[in-house]
Amino acid sequence: PGNQLYRSKDETFRPPPKPRQAPRSRSASRRVTISKARIHPLIRGAKAHFENSRPIDDGAYLKPFKQLLVDVTTSEACLDKALGLANDLFNAFESVGHRVVIAPKDEALRRAEIDEREVRKEKRDRYHRLRLWSPYRPTVVYIGSLPVGLAVVEMSEDVVLRHVRGKYVRDADYIPPNSSRRFAAQDHTWTTNQELPAGRMRIVAYSPFWRVDWSIDWQETKKSSLRSRLKPIVEAVESSVVELAARLDEADAKAEAERLEWMAAAEKRKREEDQQQVERSFQESRDHLGEIIQQWANVMNVEHFLAGVAESADVLPERDRDRVLARLNRAREFLGTQDPLDFFLSWKTPDERYTSQYPRDAED
Repeated sequence: PGNQLYRSKDETFRPPPKPRQAPRSRSASRRVTISKARIHPLIRGAKAHFENSRPIDDGAYLKPFKQLLVDVTTSEACLDKALGLANDLFNAFESVGHRVVIAPKDEALRRAEIDEREVRKEKRDRYHRLRLWSPYRPTVVYIGSLPVGLAVVEMSEDVVLRHVRGKYVRDADYIPPNSSRRFAAQDHTWTTNQELPAGRMRIVAYSPFWRVDWSIDWQETKKSSLRSRLKPIVEAVESSVVELAARLDEADAKAEAERLEWMAAAEKRKREEDQQQVERSFQESRDHLGEIIQQWANVMNVEHFLAGVAESADVLPERDRDRVLARLNRAREFLGTQDPLDFFLSWKTPDERYTSQYPRDAED
């Protein structure tokens, strides 16, 4: 699990879903260990990419240009701390056989929306996530063959900022000018509130599947670090995949039921449209036959008129008769065929206008 097995040059090929196997419970002798010397492949060289960031305000979250990176959201001040925590977390998972990788390109896995606030009150607006950096593909750990998304986030806190001489500083760090002097200059300032990185970390495990909304997280406080809790975090993720697998099976069953319902509705709609087309072809054929009959009736009236002209021409002098008969022939050429068979063969039957996709024999 975690290897890309399918590739399409033009990205149009959709590989079949990979089979999901229930994770096996590991033996009690295989314990979670954290190597102090091993640098995980996702962490090796990542610092340089995070430091190559888009322009940001002082103390804000880094926005690296490279997006195919490990899922770590942090400020520059806590970059080493965040990468170190991610490294220990990944090594802890891999010490018991759970592979940590960036999600393969051929698996339709998504990165969940991460709320970085330490105190999560009201729901964030949908565009807030666009203001934070996010990786191109999620970082996942495979428990058995089931992927679980992982993210390490430096939490944010509500900070009072003071605008002083064209820039914002933390209000707690602001030192006003010495007012004891008689002619001391005074700062014209104002304050505002803003979410800024707090220096404390959160680990988030979530469902990378679009159909299942599920996540658990752990966060450190000013008194406790997450490093000492990595072993129970690994165990909690291992035990949670049972619930995730059950919810995923339930979502798959629901999606399949919705797909069958949609297909049935589409088939019903297609049959109704086909029946409407059949009825329309009958009506158009009937109308066309009526038009042909009316045209033939008009031709008969014209022919009756022309026959009367020919009969009257018989009593005319030869010179006048020839002139009238010549005009009579030109009139018949101008009017075209008068054969009723030609008129009838131009009629289109309902089947010639439209062939039903659902013949009555098949329906019966």
